[in-house]
Parts: sequence; structure tokens; C-alpha cells
Amino acid sequence: MKALPERPRVLVITLRRLGDVLLTTPLIRSIKRALPAATIEALVFAGTEGILSGNPDLAGVIAIPQRPDAGESFALLRRLLRRYDLALSTQTGDRPTAWAWIAGRQSAGAVEADGIAAALKRLALSLAYPTDRRRHRVLEVLQLAERLGIPALPEIVCPAGDVRSGLIPTHPYAVVHAAPMYTYKRWTAAGWRKLAAALRERGLATIVCGAEGDGGYLDEVWGECDVARLDGKLEWPELSALIGAARIYVGPDTAVTHLAAATGTQTIALYGPTDPRTWGPWPAGGLDRPWAASGTIQHRGNVWLVQNPLPCLPCQEEGCERRLDSHSRCLDELSAVQVLVAVDRALAMRRAA
Repeated sequence: MKALPERPRVLVITLRRLGDVLLTTPLIRSIKRALPAATIEALVFAGTEGILSGNPDLAGVIAIPQRPDAGESFALLRRLLRRYDLALSTQTGDRPTAWAWIAGRQSAGAVEADGIAAALKRLALSLAYPTDRRRHRVLEVLQLAERLGIPALPEIVCPAGDVRSGLIPTHPYAVVHAAPMYTYKRWTAAGWRKLAAALRERGLATIVCGAEGDGGYLDEVWGECDVARLDGKLEWPELSALIGAARIYVGPDTAVTHLAAATGTQTIALYGPTDPRTWGPWPAGGLDRPWAASGTIQHRGNVWLVQNPLPCLPCQEEGCERRLDSHSRCLDELSAVQVLVAVDRALAMRRAA
């Protein structure tokens, strides 16, 4: 690759879900620290840009539809064509690679290890290298920095911005996020209700977060439970601040749980089919040693990862029925007692700190 100009324009492309976008922020931070005069922008799917709110390393965020029509695609082409000195694809997919080639005078990204598609991408990109999906996603993305000769900073950047007055309670509280995007990542309603009751016994109020569309499911989960419902009422900076000031956070495999881990709050992550070696929460301050594939309770930094280690775990499948609305036996049979053991350990560590 050629040397970049003194004040380069850089585009970082992540066309995936919220958690993926958040886990790209260490790459963005690494670039900004190495090239402080750079103007960095991100290209993401519409609906995920909020998790980059207030990111001090970004000059702007471009949000595009997941399925743009011909007119939208042409408008984006005109907007991006060779506008950047360097465009980076954080994925091996065809679309992010194509946009990196279109947008950048120089481009870089990971590609598949072999195949015709991989060969074409190597020809298109100025710098291409084989992806290593055995590594944690944060480290996988940071390979881009390493390949560019930039020091890798494994630091997730949380959304920041204005927070409404009075949003953060003055009394001790826990934040609970019970609604992952997909059914196969859900814990049981009975488990969540037992958790809320146990938190109250420990002197903690329970604040429930979630998306606006989660309301129906959360009505079923919480019923008449003594919880404060804030689902659908928080912007990402407010959610980040709320979790950051909590005594503890509990949630399943979601972007919110990744955010909670990054805030430094004691985080209890309930994992089912997902492989934590690749997608486990990234603690504040980094991951001192990799997550194991499975275990009853694993502890790294401010994160406690709770699993029901059946022989099939982690299967990396979409539940037992291999579809998004499937149940997952490993989560269905995860006991509230086990979760509360992790809660008590985390609270004890917080008190000691």
C-alpha cells in the first residue's frame, strides 16, 4: 500500500448488527490514535448508528438501508466513489468488500481463505488477508490495524451524549435486559422473575431496559413484578450512562450486554448456543485470557459469563430447532440459582473494590 496523506479520510465499513458495530470501535480508536489528523467515518446499516452516538473518534456516520433499492444504491455510489484515501471492510462479505473498493483510493479487509470469491476480493483490495474466525471478534477486527502497521488498542468505546436529568436513580439498582433480538437466545420468564425477586432481597431495585418493540414480550415476562420499565424510552447514551451507574447488570447474548461489559459495570452474561471464545463480552480494560468454550460460571474482569454446559454447548446454531424463533435447551434448563451465584460473586467483588 502507498503512504497515506497527512490528513487522510478513512471509512470503516461494518454492515452487520448492533453488537458488531460496537465491537468495531476498538479499530476506529486505534486508527484515530495512530493518525490523529485523520477524518474517520463509519458506514453501517440504518438502525445501528445509535450505538456510535458521541463517539469522539468519528467525524460522521453514514447509515444505509439493509436492502437498498436501485435509486438508493446509485445515490450511495455517487456519494462514496473514491471519496476516501482508505476504506476498510471489517467483514469478508461481498457487499462490505465492494463498498470498500468503491469508496477508497486504497482499500483493505479480510477475505475468505480460499475460493473464487476470495481471489476476486484479493484483486479488488489494496491489502487483503485471510480472516481468522477462531479469534475473538474484537481481535479479529483489530487484525486490520495490525496489517496496516497501526498499534492495536482493544478498547471498546461506549456511546456518549446528553442524559436527561433525574434518569439515574440515587438508590442502589440493577439493570436487567431480558429481550434479545432472537428467541433462541432467551432465558425463561420464570428465571427472570426469580432474579428480580432476589435482587430486591439484596436491596437492589430492578430497572428493565429493551427496545420499543419488546414491549409485548416484556409484559409477559414481568407481569406484576416490582420492576421499573424503561424499555423503548432510552437513547443509547442514556442506556450507557444508566448501566454504567448500576451496581450490576444481567442480560443474555445481546449488544446491550456487550455495552454493559464495556462500561465497567459488573456484568452477568447468560449465554446459550453462542461460542464465547468468539463472541463473549469484552470486559472494560480488555480480556486478560480467552473465554473457554463452555463452563458453569466463567469470570474475566468485570464480566461473569454463565452457561448451562450441556455436551452440545456451544453449538453455534440458531437454537435446538435451527431457526431464529427456536427454543434452546441450554437456556431453558439454566437455573436461577446458578445465575444468582454469579450475581452474589459479582456484588461481593464490587463491594471489595
